[in-house]
Amino acid sequence: MTQTQIQTYEGSCHCGAVRFQVQADLSNGAGRCNCSICARVGQLGVIVKPEAFKLLAGEEALSFYEWGAKISRRYFCRHCGIHCFGRGSLPQVGGAFVSVNLNCVDALEPAQLKVNYWDGRHDNWEAGTRDRPWPIHAAAV
Repeated sequence: MTQTQIQTYEGSCHCGAVRFQVQADLSNGAGRCNCSICARVGQLGVIVKPEAFKLLAGEEALSFYEWGAKISRRYFCRHCGIHCFGRGSLPQVGGAFVSVNLNCVDALEPAQLKVNYWDGRHDNWEAGTRDRPWPIHAAAV
């Protein structure tokens, strides 16, 4: 049995209007997805169950973006534009989830985390993660 190393982290958008708290185990690293939205916002994320995420302030400052199959909503601060987290549901990642942008977490050095790469661009969730980026173009897989 693997022992988890759950810690509590706090974070915010750039202007500070949106603040949150997340309980996560980062001992196995963080995820980077190549889907069209994650690639464009440069998210380095961690997926947690909804009960491990708490919005501390700024609900009124949030706006969201949702697209395609509407698997998730990406929430961002309508003042500074920073994408802080997303909420959704996907059976391949265990159902309901919150995906937290670790670039928004205080007192955390994202560059020191191991990166696990997802192939969201090709809806290849069943493949899980790997230790190198998935190609953007399917022919290069």
